[in-house]
Amino acid sequence: MSLAEKLARERRARLAAERLLEQKKRELFAANAQLSRHARALSDQIVAQRHEAESLKGQNVQVMHDLERATSEAEVAQRRLWEAIETIEDGFAVFDVDARLVSANQAYLGLFGADGLRLGDSYYRALEALSDGIADLEGEEALDWRHEMTERLARDAIEPKVIRLCDGRHIRFHDRRGEAGDLVSMALDISEAMEREAELEEARARAEAANRAKSAFLANMSHEIRTPMNGVVGMAELLCETALTEDQRLFAETIRSSGEALLVIINDVLDYSKLEAEKMRLYPEPFDLERCLHEVMLLLQPLAREKGLKLLVDFDIFLPTRFVADPGRMRQILTNLIGNAVKFTPRGHVLARVVGLELAGGDYELHVTVEDTGIGIAPGQIEHIFGEFNQVEDQSNRKFEGTGLGLSITRQLVGLMGGAVWVDSEPGRGSCFGFKLVLAPAERTGAGAGPDRPVLLRTALIVDDIHINRVILQRQLETYGLSVTSCRNAAEAVAALASGGSFDVILTDHSPPETDGPATVAALRSAGAAAPVLLLSCEPDAVTDRSGGIAAVLPKPILRSQLLRVLQDLSYPRPELPAPVPPAASPDRAPARPMRVLAAEDNRTNQLVFRKMVADCDMELQFANNGREAVEHWRDFRPDLIFMDISMPEMDGREAARAIRAEEAAMGLPRVPIVALTAHAMEGDRVSVLEAGIDHYLTKPLKKAEIGAKIAAFCPPGARPPGPAAAADAAPG
Repeated sequence: MSLAEKLARERRARLAAERLLEQKKRELFAANAQLSRHARALSDQIVAQRHEAESLKGQNVQVMHDLERATSEAEVAQRRLWEAIETIEDGFAVFDVDARLVSANQAYLGLFGADGLRLGDSYYRALEALSDGIADLEGEEALDWRHEMTERLARDAIEPKVIRLCDGRHIRFHDRRGEAGDLVSMALDISEAMEREAELEEARARAEAANRAKSAFLANMSHEIRTPMNGVVGMAELLCETALTEDQRLFAETIRSSGEALLVIINDVLDYSKLEAEKMRLYPEPFDLERCLHEVMLLLQPLAREKGLKLLVDFDIFLPTRFVADPGRMRQILTNLIGNAVKFTPRGHVLARVVGLELAGGDYELHVTVEDTGIGIAPGQIEHIFGEFNQVEDQSNRKFEGTGLGLSITRQLVGLMGGAVWVDSEPGRGSCFGFKLVLAPAERTGAGAGPDRPVLLRTALIVDDIHINRVILQRQLETYGLSVTSCRNAAEAVAALASGGSFDVILTDHSPPETDGPATVAALRSAGAAAPVLLLSCEPDAVTDRSGGIAAVLPKPILRSQLLRVLQDLSYPRPELPAPVPPAASPDRAPARPMRVLAAEDNRTNQLVFRKMVADCDMELQFANNGREAVEHWRDFRPDLIFMDISMPEMDGREAARAIRAEEAAMGLPRVPIVALTAHAMEGDRVSVLEAGIDHYLTKPLKKAEIGAKIAAFCPPGARPPGPAAAADAAPG
């Protein structure tokens, strides 16, 4: 190998070594750089871990501090809780799932005596301690009592248990299971509550006793007052029927009216007492509201006539007249409102109006108003007059008498029926009292059903000086298809006839302001009127002159059904029939016996009143002085009718009636009618009387007409009619 070749090989070898050395240098530099980065990362990690360790150390210190603080607060809270539990007077305890006592306050532990119950003792041990002379077991065996108390804990809902301790205290145990099965027990001392409850019960018993005493007192006073008032009012009524001078008649009428006024006051006080005690009961039954309203008007007509007042009724012609309600209380409401209107109206008129509408269910919402032209009421006094014993206190009505209970009773009665009362008034111009009720009709028939006999009359003439009266009459007549002409006086009526008017019927007032009814009829006849005349009078019995073609005398206010009946009679005149020939008396026929009546009454004055009231009746009368005598007379006398007083010595009327009914049933005898004559007027008296087997009920003071009506109603077929006319016919000569 040549030198050149050797040099070239060495040069190549050296270049290769230099390249390898350069490569290794680069690798070493890269390794150093990597090592440097790793060292830097490790250093950063160490620093970070050092910071983290420092942070964890701080957090650990904070956690320890928070833990110490929470522990301290828990200890304080626990201490406060137990201090609070120890402070309360009621017992508190916790039993674990095994019914072992875990904790309890001294109030709880103190129930079981000094060493009766300790921590760790079972619930059954607590029961043993209680049953060992601490609790009053009320005669029950201790083992049975503990078994009953333990059995409570097995129920899902543990009922509270009241235990009476031997020292007189009452403890109510409330036990409840926790979610973990622990039993929380509370022992509440309810001794004071039991004492208060006993005091309240005693107070309630005293209040009920006082209420019963008040009711008994009112019933007794009602009886004691009504019994002598029966003699006063009854004798005054009989005295008025005798021949008297004007002064004597005035005195007798004053005695009678004063006695009746006293009875009104008694009834108001009794009704108010029943309403106050919430003992008022309603007895709904079908009744005729329009007839009830007219009867109240007729009752008040004499007082209104003395004052020159007109009483008017406007009953909606499209309403039915029969409804279901308590007719006695409805009459009382209407009497109170209309009576007040008459009392406080010196001149003008009193109008009772009934309107209403049919509801979806078939019932009717009725609005009844009583309007007057009286003294009126100031706005500030309207609510005052509905208070108890209140009237409008001003100089204009101090002369008016009364208890001041009427409106208060009326509002409470209407409220009891589910209605409401209102009033509109202006001093010096009059008042309008009204009430609203929802009533069911007695018969579900069309309100506008036509009459069974259509009215054939076509034209009518009305003569009346009061505009509202003419309007009411005109509406009623137009309902039956009549064309109506209204006039204020006879002059206008004559002018209507002169202008060619022809009428089928004429209705005229009996006492117009410038003339009288018969004179008006005479003037119309002179003008050529030939139609029948209906005379409208506040005193139909006082109309004696019916000449001039007066077809009928109708009482004012006019009952709609009565007006319709008269119009029908005029439309269908009856043919005159020959007078019936009385049958010849049979010589073999025995004369009818007199009716036998037994009256049981212990009061001699009331016996005298009763005897005088029936003196005109053709009947055989016997008296019994008590219930025992009434039963004996019934056996011997066999009366057709018995009038039975309720309060009598030895045997009262109820017992006597029961004895008679029992003997009738045992012997198969017919039932004799018994009518109670009583001075009792409290709630329940009527029910107790009827339950005793008595058929009817009359309240003292007695009315001659009522007694006569009962006697006539129960006269048997085999007896002579007991009326005065029959007695006169039966008299000899």
